Amino acid sequence: MLYGREREQAVVDGLLDGARNGRSGVLLLRGEPGIGKTALLDHAVATAGRDFRVIRAAGVEHEAELPFAGLSLLLAPGLDRLSALPGPQRRSLEAAFGLASAPDSGPAPADRLLAGLATLGLLAELAADQPLLCVVDDVQWLDHASLDALLLAARRLQAEGVALLLAARTGGAPADRQLGLPELHVAGLAEADATRLLTHRAGPDLPASVRDRLLAEAAGNPLALTELPVAAGTQTHSPGGLPLTSRLLIAFHGQVTGLPAATQTLLLVAATEENGELDAVLPAAAALGATADHLAPAEEAGLVTIGPDRRLAFRHPLLRAAILQRAPHVQRLAAHRAVGEALTDGDRRTWHLALAATSPDAALADALERTAVRAETRGAHGGAAAAYERAARLTPDRDGATRRLILAAEAATEEGKLAHAEALADQAAARTDSVLAHALLDHVRATAHFWRGSYPTAYRLLLDAAGTAIEPPHAARMLLQAFHAAWYAGEEPVGAVLDRLAALPLADDDPLTPLARHLPAAVLPALGRTAPPLPAARTTADAARKAGAETPADLVQLCGATLVLGRDDETAELAGELVAEARAKGGVGVLPTLQFFLAEAELFHGRHRDAEVTATEALGLARDTGQHQWVSQLTALLAYLAALAGTTDTCTELAGTALTTTGPQTAAPASGEPWAHWALALLDLGHGRAADAADRLHTLTTGRYRHHVSATRAVPDLVEAAVRLGTPDRAAAPYERFARWTAAADRPWAEALRLRCQALLGPDELAESAYRAALDLHEGTHRPFEQARTALLYGEWLRRARRRTDARPHLRAALETFERLAAHPWATRARTELTATGTTAPTPRAANSPLATLTPQELQIARLAAQGLTNRDIAAQLFLSPRTVGHHLYKAYPKLGITSRTDLPTLLV
Repeated sequence: MLYGREREQAVVDGLLDGARNGRSGVLLLRGEPGIGKTALLDHAVATAGRDFRVIRAAGVEHEAELPFAGLSLLLAPGLDRLSALPGPQRRSLEAAFGLASAPDSGPAPADRLLAGLATLGLLAELAADQPLLCVVDDVQWLDHASLDALLLAARRLQAEGVALLLAARTGGAPADRQLGLPELHVAGLAEADATRLLTHRAGPDLPASVRDRLLAEAAGNPLALTELPVAAGTQTHSPGGLPLTSRLLIAFHGQVTGLPAATQTLLLVAATEENGELDAVLPAAAALGATADHLAPAEEAGLVTIGPDRRLAFRHPLLRAAILQRAPHVQRLAAHRAVGEALTDGDRRTWHLALAATSPDAALADALERTAVRAETRGAHGGAAAAYERAARLTPDRDGATRRLILAAEAATEEGKLAHAEALADQAAARTDSVLAHALLDHVRATAHFWRGSYPTAYRLLLDAAGTAIEPPHAARMLLQAFHAAWYAGEEPVGAVLDRLAALPLADDDPLTPLARHLPAAVLPALGRTAPPLPAARTTADAARKAGAETPADLVQLCGATLVLGRDDETAELAGELVAEARAKGGVGVLPTLQFFLAEAELFHGRHRDAEVTATEALGLARDTGQHQWVSQLTALLAYLAALAGTTDTCTELAGTALTTTGPQTAAPASGEPWAHWALALLDLGHGRAADAADRLHTLTTGRYRHHVSATRAVPDLVEAAVRLGTPDRAAAPYERFARWTAAADRPWAEALRLRCQALLGPDELAESAYRAALDLHEGTHRPFEQARTALLYGEWLRRARRRTDARPHLRAALETFERLAAHPWATRARTELTATGTTAPTPRAANSPLATLTPQELQIARLAAQGLTNRDIAAQLFLSPRTVGHHLYKAYPKLGITSRTDLPTLLV
């Protein structure tokens, strides 16, 4: 029976009810040690009963970082279903758990994001026959790789019938991270409930003075109410002023000290071994003089239990902590050595022996480095960093130790542990005079500054490091990262990086050479500078692949650079191919970046609904994988689409989110700031607020981000707003810059926009020829929104010139296009202008297309189903579960007026 937990039990029961009805749900219980989180987990398991399949695991406080240890224990009951997963996901879990891969599968996947998606898929498979309850206790002690995989799966659960119930200590390890999960805080018991529990535990004859003292000391903590009476007996004085957790540790330790010495030794070995595997614990204990018979006193005292799987479990994690904390150092070292020698698992054996070592050991250091390399190939950079660092401590020679400290710093950076990475870099730097080593360490420091948003510092460190006497391939990699930092630092840093990159003597067969040559040609015109001819994106991509660029991640920067010079068609083609390739290979980490560039290209081509679908999926992936930069960018892009439609509330909300979305360790402006300001300016312009639009656009097109794609493309909007205000001079300098850019872009649509600006800014007698030339160039460019805006402006000019008859066809064409695109403010403006010519404008067309009623995800899934893909095929492409795909299809059918997927091709293909 649980005392005073009716509210918490009701929340847990609701989670289970949802899973029974096919809805997935996630809940994280948070509270101090002993507050009753595990009891609530036990309640959930008991309530689930036989209706549910139940899998359960718990984090254990490790001195070593053992990648995927927690996840492998949790998912062990489902490993026989691995074959049901898509190939990349299956191989990812096989690699994570150290299982044999298929001979033809190539290198083991190193993307732990993919392991998270595989976890989602395996949970869905386990829930296929009956609801699944997945319980994980002590989440604060899960290894980082397991936690990341589990969190990604949790965020993407939808309609699988999975109840995921987690518990973590307040202030535990995940507390420094935004887990993004629903949480329930488990507080102390009310006084009446605490009194009932204490009476039940200690009996009704407990003296009132002792009872009152225990109630005050326990402060509603159920574990304290259970354990402190055992330690206190009938004492009338407390151990004085210690935190509650410390008093509980003392209480637990007091229960252990009364046991035989051999039993205490065995418990220390079990606490050291972490997993409670008797096949390892008993041989290790035997080496220290304890046998299986010595378990009996601990079992009789209720301190440990032995499960049917031959695992030893402590009554509470604080008991294990008390044993480890109170043991003398020399005994702990002996326990580690005994456990290491008893284990057969290579990495665990190596770690325990390393923790037992008290002096340098070259062979052990080499073994730890191999452990680190294996962790890196599994995407577990935190585990790799810890192993490299410990290996460095055990390395006898100075140069070898320095090399391993550098590797540890690089791995810690990959893990996002920036302060620790910098500390390791400082330690390594103090031990070496090597130019290459210091360049690599500056790379670590620069990466830390970049993720904190200190872009100028990151740029300068990388630029300086690339300028030292290091090999060109190393320098190229640093300069490409410096370009990323410079992009947010301003035009001058971008130009400096591009100049250095263009002058770098890279070999023709280096995989980075094609991109290093492409970037300056694509980006320099956006800085107002001349550039060499730009090869087609396809040509550059083929050359890069031929030189060894094998994955979409190797080519993603090519998509962004090509977009900078207005090669939107090439970007759409290349990004579309790379998105498909990333889906096939399970490259979920790079998808948000690729899809952002693809969505930009789709938007510029007037495919607004396609852009919304692409950006919405990418935003979900970016959120689920913690890619804050792309969350901001994609949210801002969706704000722009909302501005096109004139949905004020949606646009302002999305733009506000984009402007405030940054990483947890950064103080820099949000990366989506340029797009967000363009979105708000377009909203203002569409609704006739030219002054507000002009202010935003002038800042965007003349400020620090004026070289960005959104700033360059916003210049025609600034020209229109400034002219409407009667202040065309505000747009003069941005227009001159834009004119130089359009000449370099050499695209008909770009020249059409320049001519439109010229018509607005130039003398009235030249306006008509500019408008007509612009409309001629718009034909065949597949940019309906911009073509309609040119037609609208020309129609307005004709009407003001009292040429109403000539204005009508242009205004009518603009109106039809705006209505087809659902660009409502612009349709309203075109209708008003058409009415002003003396004709009756058509009534607003109702948005009666059933496709318009679908959410972006429903439309995406329906399109794939219409192509003949099964739910499992669609799930593999979109990184969802098949049941979630089916859930969205069944929601879409009534909206489309159909009853099955066989009707979809008629509507969608």
